[in-house]
Amino acid sequence: MPSDRLETAFRSIRRADFLPADQQPYADQDRALGIGHRQTNSQPSTVRVMLRLLDVHTGQRVLDVGCGSGWTTALIADLVGETGTVFGVELVPELAEWGRKNLGAYAFPWASISTADPDVLGLPDLAPFDRVLVSAEARTLPCPLVDQLRVGGLMVAPISGRMAVVRRTESEPDVVYLGHFMFVPLIEPAGG
Repeated sequence: MPSDRLETAFRSIRRADFLPADQQPYADQDRALGIGHRQTNSQPSTVRVMLRLLDVHTGQRVLDVGCGSGWTTALIADLVGETGTVFGVELVPELAEWGRKNLGAYAFPWASISTADPDVLGLPDLAPFDRVLVSAEARTLPCPLVDQLRVGGLMVAPISGRMAVVRRTESEPDVVYLGHFMFVPLIEPAGG
């Protein structure tokens, strides 16, 4: 993805609009900020890295797992444009509701946020997706999310402290690990 498209999205979508009032003065700082419920709004440099690796294109269908306050959902919505679709999912009902409100301040009818089913990882009924972004750390490769990618699709997810770029193939997924990152844990369904 051209970096100018990504920077345009970052200029268009104000991080402060997705933060609690007490955190808004710190929106320009490059650090994770608390959004309540033991969750954070990731630091901008990390989000930039993840979105560059995700390589989002206009018109794609994207799943945003652990979307929290909705900031990444809005950034992705800007990148896919009105011919694309973004589905944000958040496990904490209060955060999902707040994220929907935050997202609603922007004119992105092609983007939505729903409360995640605690027994299901992602949105398998709406698959396949071209891209999946995971903003919570998994212990191992979250295979249910890989299965929700179309063949050739990409997932970016922190796994055991490393950033993983996963490409779904006809057989085993191709996984490349890059750098070290810290995230809140991904809550996975039992047996999932």
